[in-house]
Amino acid sequence: MKPSQPRLAAFQLLFFSVLCYSCGAAPQEAVSPPPFILVTSAPNASPTPTPFQPSIYTPTQPGLWSFSAAMPTLEQILPTETPSPTPLPPIDPTVTADISQLFPTIAAPPVAETLAVTPTPLPPLTDNETVNFLLIGSDKRPGSSYRTDTLVVAIVWHKEGQVSLISIPRDLWVYIPTIGMQRINTAYQSGENSGYTGGGPGLLKDTIAYNLGIRIDHTAMVEFDGFRRIVDTLGGIEVPVACAYTDWRLIDPSYDPYNENNWWLYTVGPGQVHMDGELALWYARSRSKSNDFDRGRRQQETLRAIFDKALRTDTFSKIPQLYNDFSSTVVTDLGLGDLLLLAPYAVNFTNANIRGYYIRPPYVSSWTTPGGAAVLLPNEAELGQMLAEAATLSAYAEERETVTVDVQNGTSLETWDVLAASRLNYAGYQTVVSNASRRDYPTSVLMDFTTSQDAAQRQTILAALNLYSASVLSQPDPNSPVQYRVILGYDYDPCFQPQDLSH
Repeated sequence: MKPSQPRLAAFQLLFFSVLCYSCGAAPQEAVSPPPFILVTSAPNASPTPTPFQPSIYTPTQPGLWSFSAAMPTLEQILPTETPSPTPLPPIDPTVTADISQLFPTIAAPPVAETLAVTPTPLPPLTDNETVNFLLIGSDKRPGSSYRTDTLVVAIVWHKEGQVSLISIPRDLWVYIPTIGMQRINTAYQSGENSGYTGGGPGLLKDTIAYNLGIRIDHTAMVEFDGFRRIVDTLGGIEVPVACAYTDWRLIDPSYDPYNENNWWLYTVGPGQVHMDGELALWYARSRSKSNDFDRGRRQQETLRAIFDKALRTDTFSKIPQLYNDFSSTVVTDLGLGDLLLLAPYAVNFTNANIRGYYIRPPYVSSWTTPGGAAVLLPNEAELGQMLAEAATLSAYAEERETVTVDVQNGTSLETWDVLAASRLNYAGYQTVVSNASRRDYPTSVLMDFTTSQDAAQRQTILAALNLYSASVLSQPDPNSPVQYRVILGYDYDPCFQPQDLSH
Protein backbone atom coordinates (compact mmCIF):
# COMPACT_ATOMS: atom_id res chain seq x y z
CA MET A 1 0.00 0.00 0.00
CA LYS A 2 1.44 3.37 -1.00
CA PRO A 3 2.56 5.45 2.03
CA SER A 4 0.79 8.74 2.55
CA GLN A 5 4.15 10.51 2.32
CA PRO A 6 6.35 8.87 -0.36
CA ARG A 7 9.99 9.10 0.55
CA LEU A 8 13.32 9.28 -1.25
CA ALA A 9 16.93 9.49 -0.16
CA ALA A 10 20.20 10.19 -1.84
CA PHE A 11 21.63 7.10 -0.18
CA GLN A 12 19.23 5.01 -2.21
CA LEU A 13 20.00 7.13 -5.27
CA LEU A 14 23.18 5.09 -5.44
CA PHE A 15 21.11 2.09 -6.31
CA PHE A 16 17.58 2.67 -7.52
CA SER A 17 17.63 5.83 -9.60
CA VAL A 18 18.43 3.96 -12.78
CA LEU A 19 15.87 1.21 -12.51
CA CYS A 20 14.59 -0.09 -15.82
CA TYR A 21 11.07 -0.71 -16.96
CA SER A 22 8.88 -3.07 -18.93
CA CYS A 23 8.88 -3.24 -22.71
CA GLY A 24 5.82 -1.01 -23.16
CA ALA A 25 6.79 2.46 -24.44
CA ALA A 26 5.74 5.78 -22.96
CA PRO A 27 5.99 9.32 -24.35
CA GLN A 28 9.30 10.93 -23.51
CA GLU A 29 10.63 14.46 -23.43
CA ALA A 30 12.24 15.72 -26.61
CA VAL A 31 16.03 15.84 -26.65
CA SER A 32 18.66 15.90 -29.33
CA PRO A 33 19.98 12.46 -30.31
CA PRO A 34 23.02 11.22 -28.36
CA PRO A 35 26.51 10.62 -29.75
CA PHE A 36 27.45 7.39 -31.51
CA ILE A 37 24.16 6.84 -33.38
CA LEU A 38 23.89 4.37 -36.21
CA VAL A 39 20.79 4.69 -38.37
CA THR A 40 20.21 1.25 -39.84
CA SER A 41 16.62 1.70 -40.92
CA ALA A 42 15.20 4.88 -42.41
CA PRO A 43 11.80 5.49 -40.79
CA ASN A 44 8.94 6.99 -42.73
CA ALA A 45 8.23 10.20 -40.84
CA SER A 46 8.05 13.76 -42.04
CA PRO A 47 9.85 15.45 -39.10
CA THR A 48 13.62 15.29 -39.29
CA PRO A 49 14.83 14.33 -35.82
CA THR A 50 18.50 15.14 -36.38
CA PRO A 51 20.54 17.07 -38.95
CA PHE A 52 23.21 14.40 -39.13
CA GLN A 53 23.43 10.63 -39.41
CA PRO A 54 27.01 9.85 -38.39
CA SER A 55 28.55 6.42 -38.60
CA ILE A 56 29.45 5.14 -35.17
CA TYR A 57 32.82 3.51 -35.85
CA THR A 58 34.36 2.14 -39.01
CA PRO A 59 36.54 -0.96 -38.60
CA THR A 60 39.90 -0.62 -40.36
CA GLN A 61 41.54 -3.82 -39.18
CA PRO A 62 40.88 -6.32 -36.40
CA GLY A 63 41.03 -4.52 -33.07
CA LEU A 64 41.24 -1.06 -34.67
CA TRP A 65 38.49 1.51 -35.10
CA SER A 66 38.33 5.03 -36.46
CA PHE A 67 35.85 7.81 -35.77
CA SER A 68 33.77 9.42 -38.50
CA ALA A 69 35.15 12.82 -39.42
CA ALA A 70 31.61 14.17 -39.45
CA MET A 71 31.03 13.25 -35.81
CA PRO A 72 29.68 16.32 -33.94
CA THR A 73 30.99 17.24 -30.53
CA LEU A 74 29.25 16.14 -27.37
CA GLU A 75 28.36 19.76 -26.59
CA GLN A 76 26.59 20.10 -29.92
CA ILE A 77 24.50 17.03 -29.27
CA LEU A 78 23.66 17.07 -25.57
CA PRO A 79 23.85 20.64 -24.28
CA THR A 80 23.87 20.87 -20.51
CA GLU A 81 20.64 22.15 -19.07
CA THR A 82 20.45 23.64 -15.61
CA PRO A 83 17.05 23.10 -14.04
CA SER A 84 15.36 26.19 -12.63
CA PRO A 85 15.54 26.22 -8.83
CA THR A 86 12.30 25.93 -6.94
CA PRO A 87 11.74 27.03 -3.37
CA LEU A 88 11.85 24.18 -0.90
CA PRO A 89 9.30 23.81 1.89
CA PRO A 90 10.74 23.27 5.34
CA ILE A 91 11.73 19.66 5.99
CA ASP A 92 11.87 17.98 9.37
CA PRO A 93 15.08 15.89 9.40
CA THR A 94 14.03 14.04 12.54
CA VAL A 95 15.31 10.46 12.57
CA THR A 96 12.32 8.13 12.45
CA ALA A 97 14.32 5.06 13.45
CA ASP A 98 17.52 4.42 15.37
CA ILE A 99 20.31 2.61 13.56
CA SER A 100 19.41 -0.76 15.08
CA GLN A 101 15.94 -0.54 13.58
CA LEU A 102 17.42 -0.37 10.09
CA PHE A 103 18.68 -3.92 10.64
CA PRO A 104 15.53 -5.91 11.46
CA THR A 105 15.70 -9.37 12.96
CA ILE A 106 15.19 -12.16 10.50
CA ALA A 107 11.58 -13.23 10.30
CA ALA A 108 10.49 -16.76 9.47
CA PRO A 109 9.47 -17.26 5.84
CA PRO A 110 5.73 -16.73 5.29
CA VAL A 111 3.50 -19.77 5.24
CA ALA A 112 1.24 -20.29 2.24
CA GLU A 113 -2.42 -20.02 3.08
CA THR A 114 -4.16 -21.37 0.00
CA LEU A 115 -2.23 -24.38 -1.28
CA ALA A 116 -2.27 -27.81 0.30
CA VAL A 117 1.26 -28.45 -0.96
CA THR A 118 3.75 -25.65 -1.26
CA PRO A 119 7.40 -25.45 -2.36
CA THR A 120 9.99 -25.60 0.39
CA PRO A 121 11.16 -22.09 1.40
CA LEU A 122 14.85 -21.29 1.17
CA PRO A 123 16.62 -20.79 4.49
CA PRO A 124 17.65 -17.18 5.25
CA LEU A 125 20.89 -16.23 3.52
CA THR A 126 21.47 -12.78 5.02
CA ASP A 127 22.00 -11.72 8.62
CA ASN A 128 21.67 -8.48 10.57
CA GLU A 129 25.07 -7.24 9.42
CA THR A 130 23.50 -6.15 6.15
CA VAL A 131 20.81 -3.73 5.03
CA ASN A 132 18.91 -5.17 2.07
CA PHE A 133 17.11 -2.95 -0.43
CA LEU A 134 14.65 -4.02 -3.09
CA LEU A 135 14.76 -1.68 -6.07
CA ILE A 136 11.62 -1.74 -8.20
CA GLY A 137 11.03 -0.33 -11.66
CA SER A 138 7.47 -0.05 -12.93
CA ASP A 139 5.54 1.37 -15.88
CA LYS A 140 2.59 2.13 -13.61
CA ARG A 141 0.17 4.69 -15.04
CA PRO A 142 -3.04 6.05 -13.53
CA GLY A 143 -6.02 3.77 -14.12
CA SER A 144 -4.07 0.93 -15.71
CA SER A 145 -2.72 -2.41 -14.59
CA TYR A 146 1.02 -2.75 -14.28
CA ARG A 147 3.79 -5.12 -13.40
CA THR A 148 7.13 -4.62 -11.75
CA ASP A 149 9.38 -5.77 -14.55
CA THR A 150 12.59 -4.48 -12.96
CA LEU A 151 13.68 -6.00 -9.68
CA VAL A 152 17.17 -5.51 -8.26
CA VAL A 153 18.18 -6.57 -4.76
CA ALA A 154 21.00 -4.58 -3.16
CA ILE A 155 22.66 -6.33 -0.21
CA VAL A 156 24.72 -3.68 1.59
CA TRP A 157 27.46 -4.30 4.14
CA HIS A 158 27.53 -0.68 5.26
CA LYS A 159 30.49 -0.97 7.64
CA GLU A 160 32.74 -2.89 5.27
CA GLY A 161 31.71 -0.87 2.21
CA GLN A 162 30.59 -3.84 0.09
CA VAL A 163 27.47 -4.25 -2.04
CA SER A 164 25.98 -7.17 -3.95
CA LEU A 165 23.48 -6.34 -6.69
CA ILE A 166 21.23 -9.18 -7.82
CA SER A 167 19.10 -8.73 -10.95
CA ILE A 168 15.88 -10.78 -10.88
CA PRO A 169 14.23 -11.53 -14.26
CA ARG A 170 10.54 -10.69 -14.50
CA ASP A 171 9.54 -14.19 -15.70
CA LEU A 172 11.04 -16.06 -12.73
CA TRP A 173 8.45 -18.70 -11.76
CA VAL A 174 8.05 -18.58 -7.97
CA TYR A 175 5.66 -19.32 -5.16
CA ILE A 176 3.77 -16.15 -4.14
CA PRO A 177 2.31 -16.49 -0.64
CA THR A 178 -1.51 -16.67 -0.62
CA ILE A 179 -1.51 -16.72 -4.45
CA GLY A 180 0.40 -19.80 -5.61
CA MET A 181 2.89 -20.33 -8.43
CA GLN A 182 3.19 -17.30 -10.70
CA ARG A 183 5.67 -14.93 -12.32
CA ILE A 184 7.48 -12.81 -9.77
CA ASN A 185 6.54 -9.58 -11.54
CA THR A 186 2.88 -10.12 -10.61
CA ALA A 187 3.48 -10.16 -6.84
CA TYR A 188 3.40 -6.40 -6.28
CA GLN A 189 0.04 -5.74 -7.89
CA SER A 190 -1.42 -8.89 -6.33
CA GLY A 191 -0.48 -7.53 -2.94
CA GLU A 192 -2.04 -4.17 -3.73
CA ASN A 193 -5.28 -5.69 -5.02
CA SER A 194 -5.76 -8.34 -2.34
CA GLY A 195 -5.18 -6.22 0.74
CA TYR A 196 -2.12 -8.24 1.72
CA THR A 197 -0.37 -7.02 4.86
CA GLY A 198 2.05 -4.36 3.70
CA GLY A 199 0.38 -4.14 0.29
CA GLY A 200 2.43 -4.69 -2.85
CA PRO A 201 5.81 -4.15 -1.15
CA GLY A 202 4.84 -6.55 1.63
CA LEU A 203 3.91 -9.40 -0.70
CA LEU A 204 6.97 -8.84 -2.88
CA LYS A 205 9.23 -8.88 0.20
CA ASP A 206 7.70 -12.14 1.40
CA THR A 207 7.93 -13.66 -2.07
CA ILE A 208 11.66 -12.92 -2.31
CA ALA A 209 12.31 -14.16 1.24
CA TYR A 210 10.43 -17.39 0.53
CA ASN A 211 11.99 -18.19 -2.85
CA LEU A 212 15.46 -16.61 -2.67
CA GLY A 213 16.14 -16.60 1.07
CA ILE A 214 16.92 -12.86 1.13
CA ARG A 215 15.33 -10.68 3.79
CA ILE A 216 14.23 -7.35 2.35
CA ASP A 217 14.48 -4.45 4.81
CA HIS A 218 13.48 -1.54 2.59
CA THR A 219 11.86 -1.03 -0.79
CA ALA A 220 11.88 1.77 -3.35
CA MET A 221 9.82 2.03 -6.54
CA VAL A 222 10.40 4.54 -9.33
CA GLU A 223 8.56 5.11 -12.60
CA PHE A 224 9.50 6.59 -16.00
CA ASP A 225 9.40 10.28 -15.13
CA GLY A 226 11.16 9.83 -11.81
CA PHE A 227 13.99 7.99 -13.51
CA ARG A 228 14.52 10.70 -16.12
CA ARG A 229 14.33 13.49 -13.56
CA ILE A 230 16.92 11.90 -11.29
CA VAL A 231 19.46 11.42 -14.08
CA ASP A 232 18.89 14.95 -15.41
CA THR A 233 19.21 16.43 -11.91
CA LEU A 234 22.67 14.89 -11.74
CA GLY A 235 23.55 16.61 -15.02
CA GLY A 236 23.50 13.32 -16.88
CA ILE A 237 25.76 10.33 -16.36
CA GLU A 238 28.84 8.89 -18.08
CA VAL A 239 28.17 5.26 -18.95
CA PRO A 240 31.10 3.08 -20.03
CA VAL A 241 29.51 1.06 -22.84
CA ALA A 242 31.99 -1.75 -23.38
CA CYS A 243 30.08 -3.42 -26.22
CA ALA A 244 28.07 -1.53 -28.83
CA TYR A 245 24.34 -1.88 -28.23
CA THR A 246 21.63 -1.49 -30.90
CA ASP A 247 17.88 -1.41 -30.36
CA TRP A 248 14.71 0.28 -31.58
CA ARG A 249 14.11 3.81 -30.32
CA LEU A 250 11.53 6.51 -31.03
CA ILE A 251 12.79 9.04 -33.57
CA ASP A 252 11.55 11.76 -31.26
CA PRO A 253 10.16 11.28 -27.73
CA SER A 254 7.02 13.22 -28.68
CA TYR A 255 6.09 10.83 -31.53
CA ASP A 256 3.32 8.25 -31.24
CA PRO A 257 4.96 5.06 -29.97
CA TYR A 258 2.18 2.93 -31.45
CA ASN A 259 3.11 3.95 -35.02
CA GLU A 260 5.84 1.60 -36.17
CA ASN A 261 7.13 4.19 -38.65
CA ASN A 262 8.16 6.39 -35.73
CA TRP A 263 10.93 4.01 -34.64
CA TRP A 264 14.51 3.61 -35.82
CA LEU A 265 17.48 1.49 -34.83
CA TYR A 266 19.89 3.28 -32.51
CA THR A 267 23.41 2.23 -31.57
CA VAL A 268 25.48 3.47 -28.65
CA GLY A 269 29.10 2.68 -27.88
CA PRO A 270 31.59 1.31 -27.61
CA GLY A 271 33.05 4.08 -25.50
CA GLN A 272 32.17 6.25 -22.55
CA VAL A 273 28.79 7.75 -23.50
CA HIS A 274 27.22 10.79 -21.87
CA MET A 275 23.54 10.05 -21.25
CA ASP A 276 20.77 12.38 -20.18
CA GLY A 277 17.65 10.99 -18.52
CA GLU A 278 15.86 10.11 -21.75
CA LEU A 279 18.80 8.29 -23.31
CA ALA A 280 19.64 6.49 -20.06
CA LEU A 281 16.03 5.31 -19.80
CA TRP A 282 16.15 3.93 -23.34
CA TYR A 283 19.51 2.21 -22.74
CA ALA A 284 18.47 0.64 -19.46
CA ARG A 285 15.00 -0.37 -20.60
CA SER A 286 15.29 -1.59 -24.20
CA ARG A 287 15.16 -5.31 -24.94
CA SER A 288 13.60 -5.70 -28.40
CA LYS A 289 16.97 -6.70 -29.91
CA SER A 290 18.26 -8.46 -26.79
CA ASN A 291 16.52 -10.08 -23.80
CA ASP A 292 15.75 -9.64 -20.12
CA PHE A 293 19.13 -11.05 -19.10
CA ASP A 294 21.03 -8.46 -21.12
CA ARG A 295 18.70 -5.75 -19.87
CA GLY A 296 19.63 -6.76 -16.32
CA ARG A 297 23.28 -6.23 -17.22
CA ARG A 298 22.54 -2.74 -18.54
CA GLN A 299 20.50 -1.93 -15.45
CA GLN A 300 23.50 -2.58 -13.25
CA GLU A 301 25.81 -0.79 -15.68
CA THR A 302 23.68 2.33 -15.38
CA LEU A 303 23.38 2.01 -11.60
CA ARG A 304 27.16 2.07 -11.38
CA ALA A 305 27.27 5.22 -13.51
CA ILE A 306 24.71 6.89 -11.22
CA PHE A 307 26.72 5.85 -8.19
CA ASP A 308 29.94 7.23 -9.66
CA LYS A 309 28.29 10.55 -10.56
CA ALA A 310 26.71 10.84 -7.11
CA LEU A 311 30.13 10.44 -5.48
CA ARG A 312 31.89 12.88 -7.80
CA THR A 313 29.24 15.60 -7.45
CA ASP A 314 28.92 15.44 -3.65
CA THR A 315 25.30 14.37 -3.93
CA PHE A 316 25.21 13.23 -0.31
CA SER A 317 25.48 16.79 0.97
CA LYS A 318 22.21 17.54 -0.87
CA ILE A 319 20.05 14.86 0.71
CA PRO A 320 17.35 17.22 2.09
CA GLN A 321 16.93 18.96 -1.30
CA LEU A 322 16.81 15.67 -3.19
CA TYR A 323 14.35 14.25 -0.69
CA ASN A 324 12.04 17.15 -1.39
CA ASP A 325 12.53 17.10 -5.16
CA PHE A 326 11.74 13.42 -5.66
CA SER A 327 9.29 12.61 -2.90
CA SER A 328 6.45 12.59 -5.45
CA THR A 329 8.15 10.27 -7.95
CA VAL A 330 9.89 7.65 -5.79
CA VAL A 331 7.95 5.61 -3.25
CA THR A 332 10.01 4.14 -0.41
CA ASP A 333 9.70 3.31 3.26
CA LEU A 334 12.77 5.28 4.39
CA GLY A 335 12.32 8.77 5.78
CA LEU A 336 14.68 11.72 5.51
CA GLY A 337 16.04 11.22 9.00
CA ASP A 338 16.79 7.56 8.32
CA LEU A 339 18.69 8.47 5.18
CA LEU A 340 20.73 11.15 6.90
CA LEU A 341 21.65 8.46 9.39
CA LEU A 342 22.81 6.09 6.64
CA ALA A 343 24.48 8.64 4.35
CA PRO A 344 27.88 8.83 6.13
CA TYR A 345 28.49 5.21 5.22
CA ALA A 346 28.37 6.07 1.51
CA VAL A 347 31.92 7.41 1.62
CA ASN A 348 33.12 3.83 2.15
CA PHE A 349 31.89 2.75 -1.28
CA THR A 350 33.44 2.79 -4.73
CA ASN A 351 32.47 0.94 -7.89
CA ALA A 352 35.15 -1.62 -7.07
CA ASN A 353 33.15 -2.58 -3.96
CA ILE A 354 30.02 -3.49 -5.96
CA ARG A 355 29.62 -7.10 -7.04
CA GLY A 356 27.09 -7.83 -9.76
CA TYR A 357 25.00 -11.02 -9.94
CA TYR A 358 22.36 -11.95 -12.48
CA ILE A 359 19.71 -14.67 -12.22
CA ARG A 360 20.14 -16.17 -15.70
CA PRO A 361 21.15 -19.49 -17.24
CA PRO A 362 22.51 -21.78 -15.82
CA TYR A 363 20.69 -20.64 -12.66
CA VAL A 364 17.33 -20.84 -14.48
CA SER A 365 15.92 -22.80 -17.41
CA SER A 366 13.15 -21.96 -19.85
CA TRP A 367 9.92 -23.81 -19.13
CA THR A 368 6.33 -23.75 -20.38
CA THR A 369 3.65 -24.01 -17.74
CA PRO A 370 0.62 -26.31 -18.20
CA GLY A 371 -1.31 -23.15 -19.06
CA GLY A 372 1.10 -22.32 -21.88
CA ALA A 373 3.07 -19.49 -20.20
CA ALA A 374 6.78 -19.20 -21.06
CA VAL A 375 8.61 -18.74 -17.76
CA LEU A 376 11.99 -19.28 -16.11
CA LEU A 377 12.23 -22.21 -13.74
CA PRO A 378 14.90 -21.97 -11.00
CA ASN A 379 17.62 -24.60 -11.04
CA GLU A 380 17.77 -24.98 -7.29
CA ALA A 381 21.34 -26.18 -6.77
CA GLU A 382 23.00 -23.70 -9.13
CA LEU A 383 20.84 -20.76 -8.06
CA GLY A 384 21.31 -21.52 -4.38
CA GLN A 385 25.09 -21.56 -4.77
CA MET A 386 25.10 -18.21 -6.59
CA LEU A 387 22.80 -16.58 -4.04
CA ALA A 388 24.91 -17.86 -1.16
CA GLU A 389 27.98 -16.23 -2.72
CA ALA A 390 26.14 -12.96 -3.29
CA ALA A 391 24.94 -12.91 0.32
CA THR A 392 28.41 -13.53 1.79
CA LEU A 393 30.99 -10.87 2.59
CA SER A 394 33.72 -11.32 -0.01
CA ALA A 395 37.25 -12.05 1.14
CA TYR A 396 38.40 -11.47 -2.44
CA ALA A 397 36.94 -7.97 -2.33
CA GLU A 398 38.73 -7.21 0.91
CA GLU A 399 42.00 -8.39 -0.64
CA ARG A 400 41.60 -6.61 -3.96
CA GLU A 401 40.50 -3.27 -2.46
CA THR A 402 44.09 -2.88 -1.20
CA VAL A 403 45.34 -3.05 -4.81
CA THR A 404 45.24 -0.04 -7.11
CA VAL A 405 45.80 -0.44 -10.84
CA ASP A 406 46.82 2.56 -12.95
CA VAL A 407 45.25 2.25 -16.41
CA GLN A 408 46.80 4.02 -19.39
CA ASN A 409 45.63 4.09 -22.99
CA GLY A 410 48.50 3.22 -25.29
CA THR A 411 46.31 3.47 -28.40
CA SER A 412 44.63 6.24 -30.38
CA LEU A 413 41.20 4.82 -29.54
CA GLU A 414 39.53 7.22 -27.13
CA THR A 415 38.12 6.14 -23.73
CA TRP A 416 39.61 2.64 -23.88
CA ASP A 417 41.32 3.41 -20.57
CA VAL A 418 37.96 4.26 -18.97
CA LEU A 419 36.42 1.05 -20.31
CA ALA A 420 39.30 -1.04 -18.99
CA ALA A 421 39.16 0.68 -15.60
CA SER A 422 35.43 -0.09 -15.39
CA ARG A 423 36.16 -3.71 -16.25
CA LEU A 424 38.70 -3.96 -13.43
CA ASN A 425 36.17 -2.37 -11.05
CA TYR A 426 33.74 -5.17 -11.88
CA ALA A 427 36.48 -7.61 -10.87
CA GLY A 428 36.95 -5.75 -7.56
CA TYR A 429 40.09 -3.70 -8.26
CA GLN A 430 40.48 -0.03 -7.41
CA THR A 431 41.70 1.97 -10.42
CA VAL A 432 43.07 5.31 -11.50
CA VAL A 433 43.42 6.56 -15.08
CA SER A 434 46.47 8.47 -16.30
CA ASN A 435 48.04 9.43 -19.63
CA ALA A 436 50.42 7.11 -21.47
CA SER A 437 53.72 8.49 -22.74
CA ARG A 438 52.80 7.40 -26.27
CA ARG A 439 49.73 6.07 -28.12
CA ASP A 440 51.16 3.42 -30.45
CA TYR A 441 51.51 0.27 -28.33
CA PRO A 442 50.88 -2.78 -30.55
CA THR A 443 50.41 -5.04 -27.50
CA SER A 444 49.44 -4.38 -23.91
CA VAL A 445 51.89 -4.19 -21.01
CA LEU A 446 51.46 -4.93 -17.29
CA MET A 447 53.96 -3.31 -14.93
CA ASP A 448 54.29 -4.80 -11.44
CA PHE A 449 55.57 -2.32 -8.81
CA THR A 450 54.96 -4.57 -5.78
CA THR A 451 57.75 -5.93 -3.64
CA SER A 452 56.09 -9.35 -3.50
CA GLN A 453 55.93 -9.79 -7.30
CA ASP A 454 52.99 -12.17 -6.94
CA ALA A 455 52.62 -14.02 -10.24
CA ALA A 456 49.12 -15.22 -9.34
CA GLN A 457 47.91 -11.66 -8.72
CA ARG A 458 49.35 -10.52 -12.03
CA GLN A 459 47.59 -13.34 -13.83
CA THR A 460 44.29 -12.47 -12.15
CA ILE A 461 44.53 -8.88 -13.37
CA LEU A 462 45.40 -9.98 -16.89
CA ALA A 463 42.57 -12.52 -16.89
CA ALA A 464 40.08 -9.82 -15.84
CA LEU A 465 41.14 -7.85 -18.93
CA ASN A 466 41.40 -10.96 -21.13
CA LEU A 467 45.07 -10.15 -21.76
CA TYR A 468 46.75 -13.49 -21.27
CA SER A 469 49.61 -12.73 -23.66
CA ALA A 470 50.45 -9.22 -22.43
CA SER A 471 54.05 -8.33 -21.69
CA VAL A 472 54.85 -8.22 -17.96
CA LEU A 473 57.54 -5.92 -16.59
CA SER A 474 58.82 -6.51 -13.06
CA GLN A 475 59.74 -3.16 -11.47
CA PRO A 476 59.56 -3.42 -7.64
CA ASP A 477 59.11 0.03 -6.13
CA PRO A 478 58.01 0.32 -2.47
CA ASN A 479 57.33 4.04 -2.99
CA SER A 480 55.00 3.64 -5.94
CA PRO A 481 51.51 5.07 -5.27
CA VAL A 482 49.98 2.20 -7.30
CA GLN A 483 50.71 -1.50 -7.23
CA TYR A 484 50.25 -2.15 -10.96
CA ARG A 485 50.04 -0.26 -14.22
CA VAL A 486 48.33 -1.53 -17.37
CA ILE A 487 49.20 0.14 -20.68
CA LEU A 488 46.61 -0.89 -23.24
CA GLY A 489 47.77 -1.85 -26.71
CA TYR A 490 45.86 -2.51 -29.90
CA ASP A 491 45.47 -6.16 -28.89
CA TYR A 492 42.96 -5.14 -26.22
CA ASP A 493 39.28 -5.86 -26.90
CA PRO A 494 37.06 -3.58 -24.75
CA CYS A 495 33.91 -5.70 -25.17
CA PHE A 496 33.21 -8.03 -22.25
CA GLN A 497 30.33 -9.52 -20.28
CA PRO A 498 30.50 -8.58 -16.57
CA GLN A 499 28.58 -11.72 -15.57
CA ASP A 500 31.54 -13.76 -16.80
CA LEU A 501 34.04 -12.09 -14.46
CA SER A 502 35.10 -13.79 -11.25
CA HIS A 503 34.40 -11.98 -7.98
